[in-house]
Amino acid sequence: MRRDYFTIDVQHDPDDEGTPTVSIDYDGPDSALRERLTTATGGTLDASEVDVAFRRQADSDAGVLSLTNRLTGEFVLEVEAATDDLAALVDAAERREGDGSYEVRLTDGDGKSLVYEKSTLLVYDHDGDLLRQRSLIPGGVEL
Repeated sequence: MRRDYFTIDVQHDPDDEGTPTVSIDYDGPDSALRERLTTATGGTLDASEVDVAFRRQADSDAGVLSLTNRLTGEFVLEVEAATDDLAALVDAAERREGDGSYEVRLTDGDGKSLVYEKSTLLVYDHDGDLLRQRSLIPGGVEL
């Protein structure tokens, strides 16, 4: 799927009592997104079956946020995002009392949304090396 089918809004206001949120709106062909969100048994991928990562681009203030099917490794979607917005989201999630979580809200062209509550966001540099200090990794998780 093309990246230009997606728009992103990162809500990370540290003064907000709410959950930091990555909102992704999709305006491409409906069947393409549904197909990527469907499991082998016909259900919809849940939060435990989706991984979130951000790959920074060299010499840029932006990168690519991706959602991936954990079981198959296939990309569900990729969308360009500002590096500062994702860094602020990670900081806001880390400051949340107790859980360090954030939400990914994916909304299709019909206005239907899926919300994934996540506690891991892996951040990579442009060469593909994990930036542990900039990632959101729950305690006790070994990578």
